[in-house]
Amino acid sequence: MGRKIFGIILFVFGVGLGIFLYVRFAFVYREGVNSGAINYFQREGFIFKTYEGKMIQTGYNSSNKKASIQSNEFKFSVKDQAVADELMRHTGKTVQLHWQYYLGTLPWRGNSNYIVDKIEYIQESSEDNSILFLPSE
Repeated sequence: MGRKIFGIILFVFGVGLGIFLYVRFAFVYREGVNSGAINYFQREGFIFKTYEGKMIQTGYNSSNKKASIQSNEFKFSVKDQAVADELMRHTGKTVQLHWQYYLGTLPWRGNSNYIVDKIEYIQESSEDNSILFLPSE
């Protein structure tokens, strides 16, 4: 009787551990699209070489009745070699990236929970996107 109970407990523990590992590392919790300028994109790592990047997202903040310009950083990893090669060629350009968010990181997948799986859009024009500041009156 004791061996049967021990076997049941061991089975329940194994199933629970399997569910936990799946949700933590394989289940896509959310996905979306971010747009901005690629600040840097590089390959790094000691044992597992992964592609890591940072995007700068600019926008306007109109809270507190004062308009201001703000920028946010979006750090991401890329595991697909074709996507990584394309991003290497377009560093500094404005891009729109589709990403998936995982609750946990794996060393061979990257350092970020945000994994970019495709490029939605690349701004090919070389227009001057600088912001002109005018003196306030």
